[in-house]
Amino acid sequence: MDIMEAMKARHSVRQYDDRAVDAAISQELHAEADACNQESGLHIQLVTGEPNAFSGFMAHYGSFRGVTNYIALVRPTGSELDEKCGYYGERLALKAQQLGLNTCWVALTYRKTPGAFQIGAGEELAAVIAFGYGTNQGVPQKIKAISEVSNVSNRTPDWFRSGVEAALLAPTAMNQQKFVFTYADEKVTVKAGMGFYAKMDLGIVKYHFELGSGKKL
Repeated sequence: MDIMEAMKARHSVRQYDDRAVDAAISQELHAEADACNQESGLHIQLVTGEPNAFSGFMAHYGSFRGVTNYIALVRPTGSELDEKCGYYGERLALKAQQLGLNTCWVALTYRKTPGAFQIGAGEELAAVIAFGYGTNQGVPQKIKAISEVSNVSNRTPDWFRSGVEAALLAPTAMNQQKFVFTYADEKVTVKAGMGFYAKMDLGIVKYHFELGSGKKL
């Protein structure tokens, strides 16, 4: 599937079967993660065949089952790079969807497994993205009206509407969708609202907007 089809097909999946990820697919994801790291300065890492991060009470409370693969979004300490984590993490999530995998962004309901991935001096783990072969394809999330998150009107360009529609398909923490896109003077601005992981959500929705609009923010 192309990237737009992947965006529409991607839904959060929390239950996975026990199939190992195909080696060729894993290699493609690793290559994409390397490219993201080179562009962003992040330290994103793929972890496969590791069941401990999602074996605790919190993971079961969050309805996670069978998760043994995840993307560790490691960044320099401090939240100023959370937006980049969202942007490049979603790029990897959609790449995984294109490769026939399922994903789910996870902020809290996992635990760190010593030695599963590297955290260097001055770095910390921001979030993870579970991935693998889902036992289902997830369900579409409830989304806000386009007028609630933008100033789209009959006087704004079609590409702006397309970008906002794509942003509304983006996963956000607790499905808050706390963001607002504004078109004025032939420029687009986007602001994040208040709330948990708002900066990371902003990066995710920016990536979706760019894909949908064909415009770089």
